[in-house]
Amino acid sequence: MKITTFNPLIVSARADEWVKLFEELGFEKRHEIKGIDGMEVTSTRMKDANGNYVDIAKALKVKQDLTLIRMNVDDFDEAYEFLISKGFRNSRGDKTVDLEKSKSAMMISPSGFAFDLCQHFK
Repeated sequence: MKITTFNPLIVSARADEWVKLFEELGFEKRHEIKGIDGMEVTSTRMKDANGNYVDIAKALKVKQDLTLIRMNVDDFDEAYEFLISKGFRNSRGDKTVDLEKSKSAMMISPSGFAFDLCQHFK
């Protein structure tokens, strides 16, 4: 398994405010995905001039902001099994978010921090 990107992901009902804040910090929108997992979730990927990334997901049902570590990998299944073997659990049981170009799952560590584990398909 190879990690291809590693950056913060903020999930919030107030995502529009946080996108604006990061724009003021010098980040620019790279792309946006709407309707993730058939829900009203929109994810915005942002990058600054130094090559730093942040992802901000708008999820209206989230009552409190969440900060995760987005970890893109080249082999989702291998990474998923590795994290399970280390005590992580999928926040949705065994369900994954399967899109045309990606597969992901929120993996929560035994101590409470979380990865948004993701593989993008080319």
